[in-house]
Amino acid sequence: MPHRTAAKPPPSGPSKAALEVPGAALELLTLPPAENSAADQLRGARCVWCRTGPLHTDTAVDLGEHKTTTGEAWFPRSCQRCAGNRAHRALYAHIPMCEQCADEAGICETGRILYRLIRQGQRP
Repeated sequence: MPHRTAAKPPPSGPSKAALEVPGAALELLTLPPAENSAADQLRGARCVWCRTGPLHTDTAVDLGEHKTTTGEAWFPRSCQRCAGNRAHRALYAHIPMCEQCADEAGICETGRILYRLIRQGQRP
C-alpha cells in the first residue's frame, strides 16, 4: 500500500481583513468624521457607521489608516452589511461618471471593489 502523507496545514500568520478598500473606492464610501466617532470605532473595534462590534478580523472591512483633523491616526473598519450598503450607493454615484464602467464595467477596479463589497454585505 502506498504511504499517504497528511495535507500541509495552512500557513499560520496574521490574518487579514476580508477586504481592504483601495483609495478611489474608499473616497466614494464617505467615512464619518473621526471627531464624531467613539474610541472603539477609532481603533477599528466597532463598525464606523453602525457601531456593531466587536468586529472580527476575518469578517471586518478594513477602511485603512486615516488622520484626524489634529493629525492623530485612526483605523476605521466596517461590518460587511454597512460596507455593502455604502458601496451600493457609491456604485450608483460612480457608474455615470466613469468611462470604463460605461464601456465595460469589468475593467474598472473601483467598480469591481464596490460590487464585491455589495456582495459581501448581502451574505448572512
